Amino acid sequence: MSNLEKKYDFLGGEVLLFDKNLEWTSFDLVQRVRNGLCREMRIKKLKVGHAGTLDPLATGLMILCTGKSTKLIESFQDREKEYVATLKLGATTPSFDLETEEENHTDFGHVTPELVEQVLARFVGETEQVPPVFSAVKVKGKRAFDYARNGEELKLQPKKIVIQRIIIESIDIPFVTIRVVCGKGTYVRALARDVGLELGCGAYLTGLRRTRIGEFKVEDALSVEHFIKNIGSFVTI
Repeated sequence: MSNLEKKYDFLGGEVLLFDKNLEWTSFDLVQRVRNGLCREMRIKKLKVGHAGTLDPLATGLMILCTGKSTKLIESFQDREKEYVATLKLGATTPSFDLETEEENHTDFGHVTPELVEQVLARFVGETEQVPPVFSAVKVKGKRAFDYARNGEELKLQPKKIVIQRIIIESIDIPFVTIRVVCGKGTYVRALARDVGLELGCGAYLTGLRRTRIGEFKVEDALSVEHFIKNIGSFVTI
């Protein structure tokens, strides 16, 4: 049965897979879906939540839960995740991605594919990682990115993370594309920062896509445009 043939019970609870658009926040996606459903169902309120934030400059799989299925969110957050990330060597940015301008340009002539492979292997397993200051980590009731965007200094504490696998997809120095399989709380932007430090030349993310959460794959996800355009086909009133 296709998505358009199935009828959904959004008040009773549904689990939806979406492919988040570039430059959208996770809240943007939730808001578009919630507003569209409320209009179509002619109701004022509907509980909709997501099972894991994606940065605005990241694309890929997000799980949205509605109604009573929002109780499942925590269980989805605990599942293994997979990302495809592209790193650029030889510079850094304050946000560790393209949100902020390049700085600290450093020669990367000593970096070889063999060295990249050796350094990446050091991050597989249980390690400690300091989250990016441009992140949703809460500090004294505020998100870390609120401090960062106001120019306030903030020192975040390292957290234990687990990276199960790092697979090299391609190396075309200064660009390195990797597939990362990791547990809850891992910041791939912070991994890019740490890899750059180990390589001695700096690095930041130029692209990030989440391809899997547990058994859920981005290939099975809807675009929000498709969902909103065909929303009448999804709703049972």
